[in-house]
Amino acid sequence: VQLQASGGGLVQAGGSLRLSCAASGSIFSINVMGWFRQAPGKQRELVAIITSGGTTTYADSVKGRFTISRENAKNTVFLQMNSLKPEDTAVYYCHALITKVFPRTTETTWGPGTLVTVSS
Repeated sequence: VQLQASGGGLVQAGGSLRLSCAASGSIFSINVMGWFRQAPGKQRELVAIITSGGTTTYADSVKGRFTISRENAKNTVFLQMNSLKPEDTAVYYCHALITKVFPRTTETTWGPGTLVTVSS
């Protein structure tokens, strides 16, 4: 099972980017999918997560600017980022809580990260 993210890049402050992350492999179910980020010299922090039922949680710093969504049938999660600020600059990591087909275990899985740079 693996996660593959795309959509990072360089954008000016006030601009928008959309991140995508798809899970692949021997997947039985995915409960939670989401995004974390890590800025230089800082700890990794939650950005947003979404359950299979559509319940969302956002960091206070991105509420009203970022929107998380998912396509359960495609095991894919999206992060629409609007009104980007220089402080949003970080490596964004896709995260998922995945139950595998066999063995039937549930594991936390991380993608390799995608860089988002917001210039002022």
